Amino acid sequence: MDRFIDDLPPMDLMRSEKMMFVQLIIPVESAQRAVSYLGELGLLQFRDLNSDKSPFQRTFVNQVKRCGEMSRKLRFFKEQINKAGLQSSVHPVSGPDLDLEELEIQLAEHEHELIETNSNSEKLRQTYNELLEFKMVLQKAGGFLVSSNGHAVAEETELSENVYSMNDYADTASLLEQDIRAGPSNQSGLRFISGIICKSKVLRFERMLFRATRGNMLFNQAPADEEIMDPVTAEMVEKTIFVVFFSGEQARTKILKICEAFGANCYPVSEDLTKQRQIIREVLSRLSELEATLDAGIRHRNKALTSIGFHLTKWMNMVRREKAVYDTLNMLNFDVTKKCLVGEGWCPIFAKAQIQEVLQRATFDSNSQVGTIFHVMDSMELPPTYFRTNRFTNAFQEIVDAYGVARYQEANPAVYAVITFPFLFAVMFGDWGHGICLLLGALVLIARERKLSNQKLGSFMEMLFGGRYVLLLMSLFSIYCGLIYNEFFSVPFHIFGGSAYRCRDTTCSDAYTAGLVKYREPYPFGVDPSWRGSRSELPFLNSLKMKMSILLGVTQMNLGIILSYFDARFFGSSLDIRYQFVPQLIFLNSLFGYLSLLIIIKWCTGSQADLYHVMIYMFLSPTDDLGENELFWGQRPLQILLLLLATVAVPWMLFPKPFILRKLHTERFQGRTYGILGTSEMDLELEPDSARQHHEDFNFSEIFVHQMIHSIEFVLGAVSNTASYLRLWALSLAHSELSTVFYEKVLLLAWGYDNLVIRLVGLAVFAFATAFILLMMETLSAFLHALRLHWVEFQNKFYHGDGYKFRPFSFALINDEED
Repeated sequence: MDRFIDDLPPMDLMRSEKMMFVQLIIPVESAQRAVSYLGELGLLQFRDLNSDKSPFQRTFVNQVKRCGEMSRKLRFFKEQINKAGLQSSVHPVSGPDLDLEELEIQLAEHEHELIETNSNSEKLRQTYNELLEFKMVLQKAGGFLVSSNGHAVAEETELSENVYSMNDYADTASLLEQDIRAGPSNQSGLRFISGIICKSKVLRFERMLFRATRGNMLFNQAPADEEIMDPVTAEMVEKTIFVVFFSGEQARTKILKICEAFGANCYPVSEDLTKQRQIIREVLSRLSELEATLDAGIRHRNKALTSIGFHLTKWMNMVRREKAVYDTLNMLNFDVTKKCLVGEGWCPIFAKAQIQEVLQRATFDSNSQVGTIFHVMDSMELPPTYFRTNRFTNAFQEIVDAYGVARYQEANPAVYAVITFPFLFAVMFGDWGHGICLLLGALVLIARERKLSNQKLGSFMEMLFGGRYVLLLMSLFSIYCGLIYNEFFSVPFHIFGGSAYRCRDTTCSDAYTAGLVKYREPYPFGVDPSWRGSRSELPFLNSLKMKMSILLGVTQMNLGIILSYFDARFFGSSLDIRYQFVPQLIFLNSLFGYLSLLIIIKWCTGSQADLYHVMIYMFLSPTDDLGENELFWGQRPLQILLLLLATVAVPWMLFPKPFILRKLHTERFQGRTYGILGTSEMDLELEPDSARQHHEDFNFSEIFVHQMIHSIEFVLGAVSNTASYLRLWALSLAHSELSTVFYEKVLLLAWGYDNLVIRLVGLAVFAFATAFILLMMETLSAFLHALRLHWVEFQNKFYHGDGYKFRPFSFALINDEED
C-alpha cells in the first residue's frame, strides 16, 4: 500500500511548491539592476535584514525620498488632468527611455510651469471676477439710487469717500479717479455703500447690519444675473448685489468692517447715468480682453497637460518600480567592505535556474567585474506557502485562503473545493431553470474577460468577475441537480420519458387527491414528475433530501480524515496516524458511517424500518431485539461492536499521544537513544501537532490539554457537523418551496385573469421575485452555507491554515496593489 501511494504521480495544487532559503551577495555597482530584474521575474521573497532600523536610518533613504517626491508631482499632474477634464493615456506610449535623474529634472520643470500657469490663471480669474461683479453692481445698484437736490455735491462726496476692496484693480481706476476724486469732501447728508455678497450669507449679513446700526440704515438687494466661478475651487457661486443707505461716519466704518468680515466686495457707483455708462463701457472692454487672455492661458495649460498625459502612465510605472527597488535594497545589508550588498530570501526550487540567469544578465548589463554569488542556506524558519494557480483555480484558492493560508506543504483543500464547493451549492440551489440564468451570467463575464480585466470595476462587480469560473461551475452543477430534482422554475417536465405512475382507474380525473399507482419501470433519471402536487410529495422529498444530505456530509468528513492521514504520512508523523487518524476514522464511521449504511440498505430493500428508532436505541438499549426495525441479519451484534469501538476510540485519541511525546522527549535529552537522536528530532520537528519546541520549552500539561481539547472537539463535532450538513436539505426545500409559491401564487394566479394588464403585472412581479430573491439572495445564501460547510465541517478534520503566503518582490503585484 505504501509503495503504491509513493508511486502515484504528484497532484498539482495538492501541496505547495517546495521552497529554499537563499543568500545573495551582490556587488554595489550591479545591485540596483539585479533587484530590478528580480522584480520583473517576481519569484524571490526578500527578508528584511534591517528590521531593527527605522526607515530614516537605512542606506537608500535619500533615493526613496526622491521617488516619493516624484510620485507626489505625478499625482499632482494626474489631479490637474482630471480637473481639466482631459484623458491621460491608459497604455504607456513608446518613447526614449529616461533615467531617474532626467525624469526628475523634467518633472520639476513641468511642475514649475504648471504652478506658474495656475497662479497666473488664478490672478486673472480673480481680476475677471471683480470686473464682472463691478459690472453687475453698476447695472443693478443704479436702480436703487435716488437723486437729491444736492446731486453734484453728494455724488462727488460719496464717490470720493467710498472705500472699495479691489486689490488687483489698479489699472481700471484711472477713469474713476478723474471723475470721483475731483470735488471737496462733505461730512453730512445721506450716504450709501454698494457691493456684492454670496447669496447664502445675505440674511445673516442684513441682520448684522441692522444690529450694528441699530436700524438706522436701508438695505436693498437684488440677485445677480450670472453665477461667478470661484478661482480656487472652480465652482459656480450665486451672488446677491446690495446697496446700504446710512448716515454718519461711524456707521460707515462699522458697515465696511462687517462687509470685510462677511467677504463682501464693495464697489463705487456714480449717481450720474452718463458716468455710469462710461464706466460700464470701460469695464466691458476690460472684460473682453481678460476673457481672451484667460482662454489663451487655458489652451496653453491644456496643451501642456495633454503632452504630460501621454507619458503619465509610463512615468508613474517607472517611479513606482524605482521606489520599490530602493525599498527592497533597504532590506539588504552592506558587508564589512561596503562593496557588496547581502540579501536573504525565499524562492521556489523550480525558480533557481531562472534567478541565476537573471543575476548573470544583471552583472553583464551593468559591466560589473564581479558576479553575484547565489547559494542555498539552511533555515529553521517555516517556509512561506506558494501555489501556482491559473485564472480558473485562483478563485477557489482564494476561498480557502480567506479561512487561513495553508501551512507549508500541507494538503490543500482547494484541490477538492473545485468540485465539492459548487456541487454542495447546487444541492441547495438545484433548479435547472435558475441554473441556466446563472450560466448565462457566467458566460457573459467569461466572454468579456479580456475587456473587463483592464477596467476598474466596483467592489461588487470585481468580486463577481473574480469568481466567474466559480459561478460557471455552480451554474452547471445547479442544472445537473435541477434535472435530478426535476425542477424548472419549480415546474416538473417529462424530459426522460413518461412517468412510472398513473391513475388508479380510467375514471380518475384528479390525480392530486385520488392518488397514483405504479404501472411500469421507474423514471430513468431524477425525480418522477408525477410526485409533483401529490399528497405524498413533501414527505417523499423531505426523506430523500435529508438522507442524501447525511450521505454527502459523512462522505466529505471521511475525505477530510483521509487527507489527515496523507498529511501525517507526508510529514513522517507515525503518532498522528496511529493515535489520531485511526481512532477518528473508527469513531466517525462506527456511528454515522453505520447510519449511512442503514440509509443505503433501506433504499435498496424498500424496508419500512424507522432509522430514528434504530439509532436512538443503539445507545439506550443496544441488547434489545430490533423487531421490525431489523434491516439485515446480524445487525444487533454489529451495533454492539460498533458502539464498543466508538467508546474505545475516545481514550485512544486522548491519552497515548501526549505520553509517548513525553517519553520520546525525555529519552532524547537524557542520552538514552543517541543513536536515533537525529531521526527523533526530525520527526518532532515535522509533526504538525507535536511539541516542536526545544528542551526548555516542552510542557507536558500544555500538550495534554491541547490533545484533550482536540479530542473533545472531534467527538462533539462528529455529531454537530453531521447535523450541520442537514442545511443542504433545509435550503433545498426552502428554494423549491419559494419557487413554487412565486410560480403558483403570482404567475398562475395572474394568468387566470382574462386581462392583459393583470397578466403583465403578474409576469413583472414573478420576474422581479425570481431575479432578486431567487437568483440573488438565494444564491448568496447557498454560497455562504457551502462556504461554512467547507471551512468548518470539512477543513477542521485536517487543515491547520496557520502558514503565511509567499509574497515575492514583483512589479506586477506592485502595480495591482496600486490599482
